[in-house]
Amino acid sequence: MENTPIFWVGFNIFVLGMLMLDLLVFNRKAHVVRMREALGWSCFWIVLSLCFNFLVYRTMGRQAGLEFLTGYLIEKSLSVDNLFVFLLIFSYFKIPQQYQHKILFWGIIGALVLRAVFILAGAALLAKFHILLYVLGAFLVYTGVRMAISAGEPEIDPDNNPVVKFLSRYMPVTSKLEGDKFFVRKDKLLFATPLFVVLLMVETTDVVFAADSIPAILAVSRDTFVVYTSNVFALLGLRAMYFALAGLMKLFHYLHYGLALILVFIGFKLLTTDYLATRGYEIPMSISLGLVGLILAGSVLLSVLLPKKEEREEIES
Repeated sequence: MENTPIFWVGFNIFVLGMLMLDLLVFNRKAHVVRMREALGWSCFWIVLSLCFNFLVYRTMGRQAGLEFLTGYLIEKSLSVDNLFVFLLIFSYFKIPQQYQHKILFWGIIGALVLRAVFILAGAALLAKFHILLYVLGAFLVYTGVRMAISAGEPEIDPDNNPVVKFLSRYMPVTSKLEGDKFFVRKDKLLFATPLFVVLLMVETTDVVFAADSIPAILAVSRDTFVVYTSNVFALLGLRAMYFALAGLMKLFHYLHYGLALILVFIGFKLLTTDYLATRGYEIPMSISLGLVGLILAGSVLLSVLLPKKEEREEIES
């Protein structure tokens, strides 16, 4: 496997085929995704991702394999924040569970396109302007520190969302849901439904999160194929992970700090790369991967061993 157009085309055809199979066969009808089904799909996407990781390792080398796995873990862990915000959005708009899968499906389709644009543009800029490495490193450190000191749940404010405001200005929106439809026609006028408003909220939220996750993965690898595929596989399992963890996400309260520490570490590594290289030293990718995995495992373990007071009271009751 090489970073050539035929593999880009082949990979995207495979992804589109899997998504169409998901939409037209396995989830053709709107339904409530149960825990068992969500866990099954989560395991499927994780196993498929690891199989592809092994393919990258065998055909592109050990370094590329480690970069893929590191990028996949980072994107997967950062996705937990996305999932929590999605949960808040669905709760705010009172979206029934049977319609949430459709929103997440089309939301991820849009995210795949936007991530591809961000990755290709970011890689091209980094290759042309070396100084951007320091900007990227400083941005990751700043993002990590900001994430660590931020407190409270993110606020959902559709009225001030610029995309939602633009839509409501130029297209009427129905006052209630129209089944699983994004648009309906009434009195010869085309109306958007609240389901489409929620889809726009999900898409714009993902753009905000991509501002953190894409720089983090570009700091791990400069191979656009490795960065793109690891990002795609993390996104493909996002829907299943949402339904599997929807009731458990609040339990991982220390994961927030673990993610912040990972971003600071990656940013610091990027800032010191040239300095260390002049002295003949480089932080091996295996050490970076091990540290990322250790931080994630430690933050989840701490969350389980040291639950918040209200969570402890719920468990005891």
